[in-house]
Amino acid sequence: MSALATSAIAPSAGTPVLLDRGSRGWALAAAGLALLPLLMTLPSGLGFGFGLTAPVMAWLAWRRPLPGWLRMLLALAMVMAVLAVMGTRLGRDTGSALLAAMLAIKPTELRTLRDARSLVGFALFAPFAAFLLDQGPLVMAFALAAVLAGLLTLQRLADLEAGIPPPRPRQRLATMGRLVAIGLPLALLAFWLFPRLDTPLWGVPERAIAQLGLSDSMSPGGWLDLMADDTPAMRAKFQGPVPRPEQMYWRGPVLLDYDGRTWTRSRWLESLPPARTEPGAIRWRYELEVEATDRRDLPALDLPLVVPEGTQQLHGLSLVTPRPLSAPSRWQLQSAPPTRFEPQLRELVRQRALALPPDRDPRTHALARQWRQDAGTDDQAIVDRALGWIRSDFAYTLDTPLPGRHAVDEFLFETRAGYCEHFSSAFTVLMRAAGIPARVVTGYTGGYRNPFGDYWIIRRMDAHAWVEVWLDGPGWVRVDPTAAVAPERIYDTLERRIGTGGGGLDALRLDRLGDLTDWLRRGWNDLVLGFDANRQQALLRPLGLQRLQPSQLLLLFVATAALALAGMVWLLARGERERDPLLRAWHRLGRRYARLGLGRAPHEPALAWAVRVAAAHPRSGQALLALSRRFAEARYAGRHGGMRRLLDDLARHRP
Repeated sequence: MSALATSAIAPSAGTPVLLDRGSRGWALAAAGLALLPLLMTLPSGLGFGFGLTAPVMAWLAWRRPLPGWLRMLLALAMVMAVLAVMGTRLGRDTGSALLAAMLAIKPTELRTLRDARSLVGFALFAPFAAFLLDQGPLVMAFALAAVLAGLLTLQRLADLEAGIPPPRPRQRLATMGRLVAIGLPLALLAFWLFPRLDTPLWGVPERAIAQLGLSDSMSPGGWLDLMADDTPAMRAKFQGPVPRPEQMYWRGPVLLDYDGRTWTRSRWLESLPPARTEPGAIRWRYELEVEATDRRDLPALDLPLVVPEGTQQLHGLSLVTPRPLSAPSRWQLQSAPPTRFEPQLRELVRQRALALPPDRDPRTHALARQWRQDAGTDDQAIVDRALGWIRSDFAYTLDTPLPGRHAVDEFLFETRAGYCEHFSSAFTVLMRAAGIPARVVTGYTGGYRNPFGDYWIIRRMDAHAWVEVWLDGPGWVRVDPTAAVAPERIYDTLERRIGTGGGGLDALRLDRLGDLTDWLRRGWNDLVLGFDANRQQALLRPLGLQRLQPSQLLLLFVATAALALAGMVWLLARGERERDPLLRAWHRLGRRYARLGLGRAPHEPALAWAVRVAAAHPRSGQALLALSRRFAEARYAGRHGGMRRLLDDLARHRP
């Protein structure tokens, strides 16, 4: 007799049902599957730590539960670890990390049937928490596996409580698949018809940990983590001409204010109307898919010509949205390189674009005054001289020391090596010191063309900072001092490096695998995450429904959901379908006679019933008697020859 039977048969009232080894294993496996997608969305240290803690706790508590005081210490230690990494600011990250921590130590009290149900029910919160942080297809796949494992485990626990042996895995899967299939139409209806709202039904707190990406400020040395992040930030698909890599500057926040170390956005400047521009002859039309950033900035190719619905254009021609982009979004944009960009500069804007802290970087100020004296009123000559100096005497590196009080002086006259933050900051200070209005622009540069979907991937590591100087005539002109010293860092793409032999065949294969993965991710975003109100309305048009208001959509959803629920109730009310085809045909025959008041009593043998019917109705009773003999021989004498013919005769017979 199995352990299941010995542990579960006839438990007395109030006695907890102990788990057998199999049920314990199922509960732990379901909890592990549910925990996995949540670990993938946490900071790597916490994810690895909790991923290691969970199996260790399950192993320690396999034979006996840990004492209460030890579980309490473990819980406190886990909370302290979460707060040490996430800080004390509450948000989705902190809440999800706490959930993962508690789920990792929950197996320490797994002993009874009630404990197992509590563990599985608690674990099913984990996939939903993971969806708050990442709606990707991988998380969805793990979540579906976790839900399926949870349902199978609950079914096994029900068998344990009833004291019956668990069915075979195939039979259990079939039962679960049938239940899932019954509920699937309602889930699809909810996805298709539930009204898409501009704002969520409930407020989700912002992330406790800021995501890597563009921000409202920039300090030299602050983007090192971002430079190592190769996750996609945006994807662009062009309709028509495609800009060259050196033309792909994706404009983000414009930073005007400077305190000697940090560049920040000027709220005063952003309150002004957008600056006047004269676009060039080239037009770039493209669709931009932006990953979730939890920020309001919408980078666009320099310079955007149209302002998409739901965005606002600031004075520096950056685009922002009213609410943070907390989910993947898609935008239709059009851009063109300018011939003139704010050719008339307001005096207040000029003063802000020349402002520098008075007690910083004296050597830079002295050099700028000397250059001004040499160049006279020729601003372009000063810009060219600065670019020539950087091109000949500077180097690109990510290994830079922390700047001191005179950060620009240290960079220009001592280290002479850095990356885009150092170059753009120092160049802007040098220009301002020479009397040329200048500002820092942040965003992304370049991109990588994915051959599977013929679209461009802009990764977070493509984040960049460049300079705009104001010159009499054209107005704001883009200058990239980083590209002057390391053009391969700015303009070279992975595709080019592979094409020139860099990386080898293995790198090419890995890159193509990454292309395929990203293409699948883009398809997921398009099919599921990008299913917005417009696409919802488009799917209703073939049904003759041109434009439904949210209230009408809700009414349609309620009506169709009611029909789906009625179908589910009808299917469930039919009970378990007879699996034996012979019995199924025999019972169907009995129901036909029952409608005439000649149904078979539950205690009545088949032949006795046929004899009784034949006595009352000789015409059809003789045929029923023959069928009853054949049924009894096939059912009880093991004579299975002619089964197909018997089934056909049972189906054709009518009283």
